[in-house]
Amino acid sequence: MTKTIKRCAWAGDTSLEYIEYHDREWGVPVWDDQKQFEFLILEGAQAGLSWSTILGKRAGYRKNFADFDASKVARFTDKRIEKILKDPGIVRNRLKVNSAVTNARAFLKVQEEFDGFCNYIWQFVGGKPKQNKLRRDSDFPATSPESDALSKDLKKRGFKFVGSTIIYAHMQATGMVNDHEISCFRHKECAALARKA
Repeated sequence: MTKTIKRCAWAGDTSLEYIEYHDREWGVPVWDDQKQFEFLILEGAQAGLSWSTILGKRAGYRKNFADFDASKVARFTDKRIEKILKDPGIVRNRLKVNSAVTNARAFLKVQEEFDGFCNYIWQFVGGKPKQNKLRRDSDFPATSPESDALSKDLKKRGFKFVGSTIIYAHMQATGMVNDHEISCFRHKECAALARKA
């Protein structure tokens, strides 16, 4: 008899791509600056859309945004932005595309000031992932005091599309908070990764 794997409700009967994202990436602590930048771009692009839409366009973002190399994205010209806006492989929203370039420039400044973006961002959760104990999908918060503080500071530093709700989603994705439901098989696994961190 095959044992049923218990996942977070949001990852239930969805696409294989979505389930794989839940099972392998979501909630894993990210200590790599380039990966942090990738999620900043993708979470900003998601604003007002579903995450499954963004996951489906991830390859398009990788291609158009120099494999999420902030130093390259920071140098994008208006001509490059116009070319990107013609590609249906991304969300063709001018404000979001422009914000990715703006955010790349702000990202590089933070990297320089803190000797790495991860040194900066992780301080907002005291340097280690917060372990929440959510029982059901409806328990998920949309924001937290930490996402409020981080959002405010990012805005002050010139970042765009970094409201507290977007930033809380970023914190969930990058494992700054473990928001897997406690009955989900990934909750314990991500908690173990947090202890290693």
